Formats: sequence, C-alpha cells, structure tokens
Amino acid sequence: MSTTLATLEKQIARLQRALAELGPMRPGALGHQYKEPKEKRGGYWQISYTHRMRSRSEYVRPEHLPAVRAELANFRKFRRLTERWIELSLEVSRLKRKTPQPKEK
Repeated sequence: MSTTLATLEKQIARLQRALAELGPMRPGALGHQYKEPKEKRGGYWQISYTHRMRSRSEYVRPEHLPAVRAELANFRKFRRLTERWIELSLEVSRLKRKTPQPKEK
C-alpha cells in the first residue's frame, strides 16, 4: 500500500488531537520501598525521575497513588504519541523531497 502525503497529514492531525486531550502528566517510575527491606516492613511509595539532567525522587502518599499513576500513564502515552508524530513527520519530509515541485516563473 502506497502511503500518500494526505494520509500521513491526517494521521499527524489525529495525533495532535490526541495530544491535546491528554491531562496532567509527569515522568518517572513509581516504586514501593521498605524501611526494613528484609522484613518487608515500613513500606512507602516513591517516584523517581530525571528532569533537566537532574535525578530526583519524591515520596508519594497512599491517597495520591491513583492520581500519580494516571499522570505517569499520560506521560507514557505522550512519549508514544510524540515518537509516532516524529516518524510520520520524517516520512512526510521524505515524500515532499521525492515529489517534483512545480517551477516558479
């Protein structure tokens, strides 16, 4: 199947709409830590992430877990969508360079 310029641009427009609909997001990985790991006692949640070349970690209260998980899921979706957008944009660029352009008079 031949991918046309119009098809690619429609896919990019869909990605842009999906990105606009994303809610709050944050990067990172959520982990469950223990104060006493051998006995698995004193458990707490911690989020670790890197922002502006600096590694950070924060404690997360149990009542905030659902919101943090949703933000992490939104960020993963954001990364997936932007990666796809870049792939499509590269393909659009290649197609535009292959297609002969009308000469200006």
